[in-house]
Amino acid sequence: MIEAVHPDLSITAQCRLLSISRSSFYYAPAPETDETLALMRVIDEAFMEMPWYGSRQMARHLRRIGQHVGRRRVRRLMGKMGLSPIYQRPRTSDPHPQHRIHPYLLRNLAIERANHVWCADITYIPMRRGFLYVVAIMDWATRKVLAWRLSNTMDAGFCVEALQEALVRFGAPEIFNTDQGSQFTGFDFTSTLRDAEIRISMDGRGRWMDNVFIERLWRSMKYECVYLHAFETGSELRAGLARWIAYYNGHRPHSKLAGRTPDEVYGINETKPVVGLAPPPETLKLAA
Repeated sequence: MIEAVHPDLSITAQCRLLSISRSSFYYAPAPETDETLALMRVIDEAFMEMPWYGSRQMARHLRRIGQHVGRRRVRRLMGKMGLSPIYQRPRTSDPHPQHRIHPYLLRNLAIERANHVWCADITYIPMRRGFLYVVAIMDWATRKVLAWRLSNTMDAGFCVEALQEALVRFGAPEIFNTDQGSQFTGFDFTSTLRDAEIRISMDGRGRWMDNVFIERLWRSMKYECVYLHAFETGSELRAGLARWIAYYNGHRPHSKLAGRTPDEVYGINETKPVVGLAPPPETLKLAA
């Protein structure tokens, strides 16, 4: 958002306009240690199995399996990873005081056709020496991943880019559903939806089940792709995810879709193999 070399505005002026401190622009966070990255992976795997665990329960679980770690550290790491338990929490932190929270529109709504409802979410992706975040835009009825992006921060920019790509490639849905994360409640994301005349729906606070289908996508992605490979770099991770998502959309049957793939249900019935498509994740091998 801030241009280091701007023809008219200094960095100080740009920071003032965006209501952030100049020190925030120059701040470079220290990377996490290998020990902490290993702990974050353990937390992520545990959360996939027990998404109702808050920091207190997660700390207890970690101690039971031999990880001597305090609740404060677990809470910090879960926050860094964007993990929130599925139960309703007290309103201790709002996304942003100036961001509007839209009502949840999907209750008792029959969603049976493509482009009726889209949804989006962000998840943490561990690598051998670090981690990234991935956002995905999904069609609710068909489970098709319409667009996705990787980022090393949880800002709104990569979410907006994924949304814009999905709109260009597939048109606009009637309703778009997200959680109440600041990436989705901010002006850039919501204005893109409003400009496309899309109704905005947002989950109840802490309501993991309101966006259940994309949570299932994360589980499949991590167990079938991410956890099976020790991705070294962002480019390796991007290539691996691209292959897996192509497989997920075009070749992975879903029981809830009567054994069909997301592409088939969405209406893209390819009769020829996709060029460059990798085999199922069990046999995926990244080039050295």
